Amino acid sequence: MEDLYRHKGMRKKLVESIRKKGITDERVLEAINTIPRHFFLDSSFLEFAYEDKPFPIGSGQTISQPYTVAFQSELLQVAKGEKILEIGTGSGYQACVLEHLGAKVFTIERQKRLFDKTKRFLQENGYKVKIFYGDGNLGLATFGPFDKILITAAAPDLHTNLISQLKTGGIIVVPLGSGEVQTMMRYTKLPDGRLEAESFGAFRFVPLLGEKAND
Repeated sequence: MEDLYRHKGMRKKLVESIRKKGITDERVLEAINTIPRHFFLDSSFLEFAYEDKPFPIGSGQTISQPYTVAFQSELLQVAKGEKILEIGTGSGYQACVLEHLGAKVFTIERQKRLFDKTKRFLQENGYKVKIFYGDGNLGLATFGPFDKILITAAAPDLHTNLISQLKTGGIIVVPLGSGEVQTMMRYTKLPDGRLEAESFGAFRFVPLLGEKAND
């Protein structure tokens, strides 16, 4: 797949639109401007790639709205070299944004068909994101602790496994809630193990599912 001047122009317009919606982190905006989002969609849907909307990618999952990707990335306050765990790989787009910001990204996908497709795509396109198939609620204890954790699906609650794999001072960003609308939350882990909570408004995500699936 090619990244043409046309695509770059569409990305520039997309960046300006999410800037107007309140994204201020220039590093995040630069990542959105650099990464060819159309690579992460089937070629027949190219015209949708640079609309600020979510889009189905199969297995009941979506590629998140670019504004949402930028919003979560900004809340994470990514620093170069940080180890970040992402729950819900999906197309891999959010993981690649985090990698572009300088993070070492570990990501978990529980839909086997989507996992296989995304793993192949990441390898073929030179992304160094480490992708795993499994239950995101279990995290990746072998590779922890993590500086940051990002959950990209609606979670009814925050699993203790993930909290235990977060470094002191680390951040978890998660759309929290079991209804159709979730609240975007940022938690900072305090020295005594408690979480300091901040709320950032309403969003809509597909649900986070625990058990492995083969569909």
